[in-house]
Amino acid sequence: MLLREFTKDDWIDVHKYASQDIVCQYQPWGPNTKDDSLGFVKQVINDANQEPRTRFVFAIVYNENMIGAGEFNIRDFTNKIGEVAYILNPKYWGKGIATDVAKLLIDFGFKELKLHRIYATCDPRNIGSSKVLEKVGMVKEGRIRENLFVKGGWRDSLLFSVLEHEWEK
Repeated sequence: MLLREFTKDDWIDVHKYASQDIVCQYQPWGPNTKDDSLGFVKQVINDANQEPRTRFVFAIVYNENMIGAGEFNIRDFTNKIGEVAYILNPKYWGKGIATDVAKLLIDFGFKELKLHRIYATCDPRNIGSSKVLEKVGMVKEGRIRENLFVKGGWRDSLLFSVLEHEWEK
């Protein structure tokens, strides 16, 4: 498994998972149309060329197949805070890939970007994602009430984080 920058042709593989109801059931977007998937990849490539760069979206490649995306966003340069997120084609769920991706993203945030705090959020109903975040050593800080308007209704989010000195252990 490896992470790499997106290329324009990745929209095809993005569309394979982002067009599925089960993949985006907890997301504010989707299911994607072909234009949505194309637009996402174009935006990711555009964001990679911004200075300073605040958004890093990597294609997840497993056995030579592009199967998802791992994202790192710098949310606050002054206070050295970043956020991680990931999404996978459901064919690859339950294989530990999301856990490996989350670890790589957190490592990237601390080692390459020199951040102090990294957090992630997820829908409270997304048990799989909660387990991944706990497995990588993030601490569940609590529940953010009705912080996202998703598909016609307000949604809570669980908040997880890890600090630089905790990760070094």
